[in-house]
Amino acid sequence: MSYPRFTIRRQLLSTSAPLVGGLFMGMPMGALAQAARSGVLVIGTTQKPRHLNAAVQSGVATMSPAAQLFSSPLRMDGQWKAQPYLAERFELSPDNRSVTLHLRKDALFHDGRPVTAEDVKFTLEAIRDNHPFTSMYGPLNAVTISDKHTAVVRLSEPHPALLLAMSTSLTPILPAHVFSGSDLKTHPRNASPIGSGPFKLVEFKPGEHIVMERFDKFFLNDQPRLDRLIFKEYKDAGSMLLAFEAGEIDAVQQVSGPDLARVRKVAGVQMNENAAPAIGPLTWLAFNLKNAKLTDKRVRQAISFAIDRDFIVKGLSVNTVKRSTGPIASGSPFYTAEVEPYDLNLAKSIQLLDAAGIKPGADGNRFTLEVDCPPGFPALKSVQEYLKPALAKVGITVVIRNSPDFPTWARRVAGQQFEATVDGVWNWGDPVIGVHRTWLSSNIRPGVIWSNTQSYSNPKVDELLASAAKEMNLAKRKALYKQFQKIVVDEVPVAFVVESTWGEAWSSKVVNPPKGIWGNIDSMGETGIRKA
Repeated sequence: MSYPRFTIRRQLLSTSAPLVGGLFMGMPMGALAQAARSGVLVIGTTQKPRHLNAAVQSGVATMSPAAQLFSSPLRMDGQWKAQPYLAERFELSPDNRSVTLHLRKDALFHDGRPVTAEDVKFTLEAIRDNHPFTSMYGPLNAVTISDKHTAVVRLSEPHPALLLAMSTSLTPILPAHVFSGSDLKTHPRNASPIGSGPFKLVEFKPGEHIVMERFDKFFLNDQPRLDRLIFKEYKDAGSMLLAFEAGEIDAVQQVSGPDLARVRKVAGVQMNENAAPAIGPLTWLAFNLKNAKLTDKRVRQAISFAIDRDFIVKGLSVNTVKRSTGPIASGSPFYTAEVEPYDLNLAKSIQLLDAAGIKPGADGNRFTLEVDCPPGFPALKSVQEYLKPALAKVGITVVIRNSPDFPTWARRVAGQQFEATVDGVWNWGDPVIGVHRTWLSSNIRPGVIWSNTQSYSNPKVDELLASAAKEMNLAKRKALYKQFQKIVVDEVPVAFVVESTWGEAWSSKVVNPPKGIWGNIDSMGETGIRKA
């Protein structure tokens, strides 16, 4: 990957300067951004990270800012090809069981310490042992160190997703001298991390903002092009879009559903409606298979047949999403459409409920189903609310349970204290990374959100995924994933609903927003603000 030179006149802001919509260091945010608009990018988000260490936490809330604070060994270009980043070159062994990383000798952490092979070893082992995507580095045996700047990643078996896993914030290289010595998941520096990325942290104020400034000793010349990068949090998409329309923020991420039509109307807007093809976002209704109401497959199938996906696509989402048919998004080379599509069929739904022995009472009600939804996602909320009238048609009374904030919802679902929940779960490029985690019985991990929170267990599925995780032949991998999809769709541990849109909207002032497969969950070192 080449990095063209482009220098923006730096207008460094004092730490007492004002920020957009709130206070930073005691001053209004709007004034700070306007004080040096040519060097400040303000991104609006409804995501609310608990911390900023993506080595132990999945999800855009953490991964997007982490991609700016940390460097990964590799980056992926727009053609899904691995490119050098923190590793200036890399070599994959002929047997696909090791990769050698040759690190840049001029890479420094934000505290001035050099990045070494010891940091790579520490990080990869930490991710293997702590990250919710357990299959991402499941085959990792060891990282051996040839010299200070050469690390060899050794695997127990071939790993077709290894290079992808080493990109972006999936593998943020941590400074071992900062993070070693205590439980990484609760490490106090997770909220104030030191990385080697293009930006260093100035302030993280949960619920309000994340403020970063340029790291002057970043290893790529003339990067970053911004003086400051600010993630400004909003309580909901409506208030975020109002701020974008008013020019108070320069970009919004994760725009979907009807909001796409709204942001398209903003003067000079730069739209990327398929901003992160590697993410593969799916919306589904997940079932807690430990709940007695939902243990019978026929009940779950009945619920799926009662959902009118065409109405959700055309009515609720004004054709900005498309129907989902299974656990792998249709943009993946491993997708198959040869599964039960669960077209709306109320008669079939009622027949299945009757066959399961769940008869309607005198009032027509068969049972109640409590349905959760993560807060802050209007598109998911609309599906949750739609389910109430939809399932009433087959005698299921939906009780909507709202959570006051994301951590509350995550605790309920991760702790199996739920009956069903609308959720958005993503493929993350390769099934080994983002799909296996949901379906492997070995990844039933109470307390870990976006693991196998449905408590789904099928030995045949475990076998198929284990084989696919080490199969390097594309045709054979496709055949394995086809069998897997057929089984999961039939057993309905979740009712697949739609494939969501990952849209990003950028002000006309923004120059060169990220265009790789990860969207703005990738480095924004090359992104700048056009001079007035």
